[in-house]
Amino acid sequence: MLTSDELIKEISATLTKTKVVKMSTIIKKQQFSVKDLIDITFHPEKNVAFRAAWILENLFLQKPENYIENLEYLISRVKDVDNPSCKRHYAKILMHITSPKAPTVIKQKLAEVDLEPVVEQLFDWLIDPKVLIAVKVFASEALFNVRDRYPWIAEELANQIRFLMRDGTAAIQSRGRKILARL
Repeated sequence: MLTSDELIKEISATLTKTKVVKMSTIIKKQQFSVKDLIDITFHPEKNVAFRAAWILENLFLQKPENYIENLEYLISRVKDVDNPSCKRHYAKILMHITSPKAPTVIKQKLAEVDLEPVVEQLFDWLIDPKVLIAVKVFASEALFNVRDRYPWIAEELANQIRFLMRDGTAAIQSRGRKILARL
């Protein structure tokens, strides 16, 4: 059985996409605690935290329904994410689990969870000029995905996207136009 210390040791070295997939497979096979993996994404060594978040994203994007029992814990920790590289992975996970294409069981579970702290965090990431553009793109999409649950989001999101597009990168311009058109 893989322990947290063994996983930390394993991901202390450089990780490639191939190794992320391999580690994800090992974690699934050995039924490594996803809660423990989430905790490792807050490791004081920023590279270890980033690599754990990358593995976490890989797991959640493959089969999020396999981790439904960890969904509330994941959501409860979003407000604590301060590693810039981890923000990208958390925002991408949130974008996917809130997507209309998310598995029904995920949608049902999310309906039971208070997402307002996550919504606030996503807006904070959108507003913060130090946050990476990829995080902003994923955050805006996740916010768009939950706009019907919290009707006030649509107007605030549109305002924030317009502000970001004023002198934003090509990525934010492109995603911003798409979201504004759908709003």
